[in-house]
Amino acid sequence: MLLLFFRKGRVRTGRGMDMFCLGLFGVPELSSPEGFHVAQEKALRQAESLVESACATPLGPQTVCIFDQLSDALCKVADLADFVKIAHPDPAYREAAEEACRNIGTMVEKLNTNVELYQTLQKLLSDEKLVASLDPETRKVAELFMFDFEISGIHLDEEKRKRAVDLNVKILDLSSAFIMQTHFPNKIDKHLLPEHILYNFAHDGNHALVSSLHAESSDDLVREVAYKVFLYPNPDQLNCLDELLSSRDHLAKLVGYPTFAHRALQGTIAKSPGEKYIHHKFLTVKDFEMMKGMKMKLNPLNSVKLFLNLFFSCRYNIEPSLYCPFFSLGACMEGLNLLFRQLLGISLYVEQPEKGEVWCEDVRKLDCHFTIRGGRLKENGEYQLPVVVLMLNLPHSTSIAPPLLTPGMLENLFHEMGHAMHSMLGRTRYQHVTGTRCPTDFAEVPSILMEYFASDYRVVNQFAKHYQTGQALPKNMVSRLCESKKVCAAADMQLQVFYATLDQIYHGKHPLKRSTTEILKETQEKFYGLPYVPNTAWQLRFSHLVGYGAKYYSYLMSRAVASMVWKECFMQDPFSRAMGERYRREMLAHGGGKEPMLMVQGKIKLRLFYFLDLSFLK
Repeated sequence: MLLLFFRKGRVRTGRGMDMFCLGLFGVPELSSPEGFHVAQEKALRQAESLVESACATPLGPQTVCIFDQLSDALCKVADLADFVKIAHPDPAYREAAEEACRNIGTMVEKLNTNVELYQTLQKLLSDEKLVASLDPETRKVAELFMFDFEISGIHLDEEKRKRAVDLNVKILDLSSAFIMQTHFPNKIDKHLLPEHILYNFAHDGNHALVSSLHAESSDDLVREVAYKVFLYPNPDQLNCLDELLSSRDHLAKLVGYPTFAHRALQGTIAKSPGEKYIHHKFLTVKDFEMMKGMKMKLNPLNSVKLFLNLFFSCRYNIEPSLYCPFFSLGACMEGLNLLFRQLLGISLYVEQPEKGEVWCEDVRKLDCHFTIRGGRLKENGEYQLPVVVLMLNLPHSTSIAPPLLTPGMLENLFHEMGHAMHSMLGRTRYQHVTGTRCPTDFAEVPSILMEYFASDYRVVNQFAKHYQTGQALPKNMVSRLCESKKVCAAADMQLQVFYATLDQIYHGKHPLKRSTTEILKETQEKFYGLPYVPNTAWQLRFSHLVGYGAKYYSYLMSRAVASMVWKECFMQDPFSRAMGERYRREMLAHGGGKEPMLMVQGKIKLRLFYFLDLSFLK
């Protein structure tokens, strides 16, 4: 696991750490699990005080500032707890963080149905003179807070508002349970597997533990076993998903929407379930034929088994192990450093964490050193500096080698760093709209744009060097790597269409006519073209159903925007400082404080030419 977090200060690498000093991420209360309760209670008391202040303060820009302070006080605890409950190795910390998440989440839902708070904001936005006195960003933030009230059922009577709060809390609990289970391994008796592949899996007594699809394995049998075991249906997880989808539907109908998808897409670029679509059926079939031909050459006796999993293994059309020695973690981070320095005038440094800030030596802390910092403008005129965490599953270092990344891991690192830069380079006054706190179908633009840089031979050529000899990655290998990412592009796109369509169906008209697995089978065969593998339930590993419920299409929408930005700004010169500053100024700086379409129209011409056709659901 690589965990990077960003804050002010110099960066140096660190080893072993004592966690009982400063507190996790510099929060003094979090030197022990019990500290989450202390931090939570402190935030709740501060929230109560700010609610009183918001309702008593004369209406004006200060009203919006107090609303943002209220949001910030709760988010500081909730966001940190949301991460710790998944990532921390100590169960006591995870449980304490889970409890804090639930309690803060409950408070947020109660505030979103607080009539007095709502009426205060309503009076501000209904006064034309007061609205005219607000600058565009302040007005936008005020409207976003009003939107939160409206989709939470503020217009309902007291009994129904309470039902809405209860449903939201139930959804939080179900979401937490579902997301945790998506990462749990499945077990299989070791004697059921061929002995020669057992070393590929972890062991627990007489069981082999399968914790992933092993998609990059070159062994057909390993991929087949991993696919069938990892995706084997878990009855409890099936029930959890059913209840989550049903609860979301009940909430949407309670607050006045026909489906959860209609509620979720309010305030996005898409606005509502779409009417346009993209379908690369002909090109996808050609990709599948090519895959089948490749597999016939590699293994004539097993040419069609688990065709879906083959897509992942042939995505790069290269042998990953040949590239790993050139993609040490240090080399990749230096590549990002070189890119950001030339493009944005930013340098990355490694910093020794203070005692207690992090919990194990797998954690590395980075600092982005730059002039304009994200976060929010505090009351004393200083900026509250953001903290950004990237959590990636990467190989451990060994006694003879540093962590060595596959091409897929490299792309993922660049993708996640795009999110980090979005947060770090925001210059918004309000934390409610800083960085990635923007419409979901725009939030993926910076991260997907970074994938283009990771696929450009001019960028890769700058940093890909052998960890032992320092030899640069040979030019023919660089070219082959970059060109290989175009392999199966239509199938890749169609796979995303399948995922997005499945997500929309699950969050569309209820009650669902079939089980989630039957819907998966039908949708996969209709929108992707490959047969469903019996006794599997891929949807139970689809963690995006929690954070991206009814919004998975965002990857398609964001890819369209990122493609236009790349072609307009960086394709000719990926190191252009002028274009980097323009991108930073016109897109990254605004976070969610400006309408996405206003950011991409004008100089950066955008033609959104695809979306999903969901008319067949009507």
